[in-house]
Amino acid sequence: MNAHHAVEQAARDSYGRLVAYLAVRWRDLAAAEDAIADAFLAALETWPHIGVPDKPEAWLLTAARRRLIDGARRARVHANAAPTLLAMAEETQKLACSDITFPDERLKMLFICAHPAIDPVVRTPLMLQTVLGIDAARIASAFVVKPSTMGQRLTRAKEKIRGGNIKFEFPDAKELPQRLDSVLEAIYAAYGSGWDDVTGVDPRRKGLAEEAIYMGRLLLRFMSAEPEVQGLLALMLHCEARRNARRNETGSYVPLSEQDISLWSETMIKEAEHCLSNAAQAGRIGRFQLEAAIQSVHAQRAWTGRTEWEEIALLYEGLVRLAPTIGALVGRAAAVAEARGVDKGLVLLEAIPTDAIKSYQPYWALTAHLFKRSQRYEEAYAAYSRAIGLCTDPSIRDFLKQQASRV
Repeated sequence: MNAHHAVEQAARDSYGRLVAYLAVRWRDLAAAEDAIADAFLAALETWPHIGVPDKPEAWLLTAARRRLIDGARRARVHANAAPTLLAMAEETQKLACSDITFPDERLKMLFICAHPAIDPVVRTPLMLQTVLGIDAARIASAFVVKPSTMGQRLTRAKEKIRGGNIKFEFPDAKELPQRLDSVLEAIYAAYGSGWDDVTGVDPRRKGLAEEAIYMGRLLLRFMSAEPEVQGLLALMLHCEARRNARRNETGSYVPLSEQDISLWSETMIKEAEHCLSNAAQAGRIGRFQLEAAIQSVHAQRAWTGRTEWEEIALLYEGLVRLAPTIGALVGRAAAVAEARGVDKGLVLLEAIPTDAIKSYQPYWALTAHLFKRSQRYEEAYAAYSRAIGLCTDPSIRDFLKQQASRV
């Protein structure tokens, strides 16, 4: 394998696990990130000459541990750090000499990042960067803030972890519920980032959706009685079941209503339905359960051949009351337009605050579609132009251009 490709592969597959493993043991998130970054740099410089190690992860851990030792010596804290470093050295040696995979501490790290002492605004971004490996610029874009602002927030949060009384361990059972929402949000945001890469060409997001589902399953094993954990996993599985149908043979984007249902994964749909059924038994409805239920109705088209839009519209009504996000408001307008008429959908779109939709591409794509159906062609063309300008995915941009050309 090409050395540079091997480093990229290790970064995609293992960055979050490496950082979490070191951070939990060293109890300093920023230092762990710096050490891993240096380890990857060393790999880029060394592997082309010595070859790719049999166990790249163990090699990277050893290199990162050396970086921590050097840093500890420079800071003259080696005596206090010695027991931790010794334990890490022994564990790393065992990993290098056996078939054991190093422990996955990411779930623990997610809950650490959700500590009440950390600003709620930055908890999810912190998890996305440190545990799930999403770069700060993409996180800033997702949260509609300047990259410099997001970078400052993340730095302050890491300083809080380093200097505060934050324990690097799972919180007590009574503390878990108050941290759970932030963890769920981070896993879902990671899935969404991977899902948005329709063409699969962005190396930074390759495998991210699968990792998010893995984290969802891991969380479910740990908190199986929480209905929103079941709901989140159901939501991701329902979406993932349709991945192969999102593009045709030429790679062009295919909207949900036109997808070939034979390409949907029946296995994933059944697993999602099982999760939803388990969640319902708790009798505590939540955002992710409602979003999963909406996707469940879409999935029924595989058996009934039709989409029950009124049922979807009613579910969106419940979702908007519980979590009135911009995505939920736009989704409700789309469902109402299909179930009760285009004019009613447009009324709901026009009621959304202007500031909220300036750069929200799905709003403009739906507005254009509804204007076209209402034969308001000039307005439709203008909305399509806005949607195309905001679109970052080439295949979706091409789809919107085709739709605009038919106005």
